[in-house]
Amino acid sequence: MAGLLTRQTMKAQRREASQLADELVQLLAEIGDPTLTVALPYAAMIAKHETAEMADVLRFAQLVIDLAKGDPAKGNLIFESPLTVATAMRGLARWCLGIAGWKDDFDQAMVAARAHTTDPGTFAGVMWFEYVPAIPNGILLPDATILRNTAEYLSVAEQSGDDLAVDLAQGIHGLVLAYQDGPARERGFELLAKVRERTADNRFALTNLPLIDIHIAREKARTGDIGGAIELAREVADELFNCGGCIWTALVVTVLVEALLQRGGAGDVDEAENAIAHLASVPTDPGFVLHEISLLRLRALLARARGEEASYRDCRDRYRTMATSLGFEGHMKWAAAMP
Repeated sequence: MAGLLTRQTMKAQRREASQLADELVQLLAEIGDPTLTVALPYAAMIAKHETAEMADVLRFAQLVIDLAKGDPAKGNLIFESPLTVATAMRGLARWCLGIAGWKDDFDQAMVAARAHTTDPGTFAGVMWFEYVPAIPNGILLPDATILRNTAEYLSVAEQSGDDLAVDLAQGIHGLVLAYQDGPARERGFELLAKVRERTADNRFALTNLPLIDIHIAREKARTGDIGGAIELAREVADELFNCGGCIWTALVVTVLVEALLQRGGAGDVDEAENAIAHLASVPTDPGFVLHEISLLRLRALLARARGEEASYRDCRDRYRTMATSLGFEGHMKWAAAMP
């Protein structure tokens, strides 16, 4: 009963936050002060990002970019450069919606952020929204450049003495390390464990718990604890489905389905099929390719597990085509590895 009440509360809070985001942007429009409108929509973008309402994120980010008129310091009430953070947010929204230009946004925001490293908040916003959703979802590969960038940011954050900056930096760098091999991976999960502990103690945003737990589940599957992986992924999936739309829903369903098909026990394939169907039923913005491309890959894996070769080849080929057309590096790598 307590878990149900928690999920209902979280769902209500997400819905309320989304409504408040709309009200904030509307109020700023009524006030008509360009500087305030550049400074304050970040909170609205965060709320909409969490509920995967990426069309609104794109609209709010573009509003900031247009009003800033190229001035990185305009509206610097919260961040040293709201324009830089909004550019990163626009890139995130663009790839979620399958709109070209997201790579240019990311490159531009990173270059600008390096000019504002005296403000850990600006650097944090860019790092988080460029890397944290994109790497687990197969948009970017955690290459040497990203590893170096996140390590540099962790060093900057630690020197700042800002607890929030350190939490963000540990989360970002920990996630990137979790996709490396050997001791680096172990260090990554150590950092994620620290962030999870602070999150569970209400010293960091609770919305990060699902993301960390999804990676813990994936690591359990990788190291042979398939049952533990399925149990944890199932728990997170149920929570996110019951909370309504969420940016992490496709990711947790992917981890759950992969683990179920890896185990392949009685009822596992059927449960995987049900999870895929549940993901397909989640309402999304028009053009929301994050779910679409994930579903193509999962349906291919399911068809192969059932021995349905024609269906497998069809889904695999459409998946490869979509991954290439969108320029999603991780998906292109995964598609190329599919026999």
